Amino acid sequence: MPLNWTETTDSMDWEELSTLYRIAPLGEKPAERLKIAFANSMYKCFAYDNGELVAAGRCLADGIDCAYLCDIAVHPNYQGRGLGKVVVNKLLGFAVGHKKIILYAAAGKEPFYKKFGFKRMTTAMAIFQDEQRAIESGVLEKE
Repeated sequence: MPLNWTETTDSMDWEELSTLYRIAPLGEKPAERLKIAFANSMYKCFAYDNGELVAAGRCLADGIDCAYLCDIAVHPNYQGRGLGKVVVNKLLGFAVGHKKIILYAAAGKEPFYKKFGFKRMTTAMAIFQDEQRAIESGVLEKE
């Protein structure tokens, strides 16, 4: 599967990226918000097959201490082919040298990330804008 990879958003079709997240499925991520999120991310990567966006991911990072992998998505027609692994490995490669690399996985996807060396944190905490949805999706414990 010869794909074209890029780390820039110079020619990004933000609506296409929004669609990718919706069908991956990673939820509704409006194009205008994705444009801001990716602009504020130190690292990003995108895979294209014949001009069609088929995978994406980004990493927030401060350049030395902490990096956070997020929004890793693969088009449903390309899932199960190792493409998600390539995205994660590219982002991990960009983040080399940070003291800690963090992510939070969609419920049920933890075994995928364990293959890269990620381990469950015992002290991680979060504040979610939609706390009830986070509880229902399994990423936040109900107290």
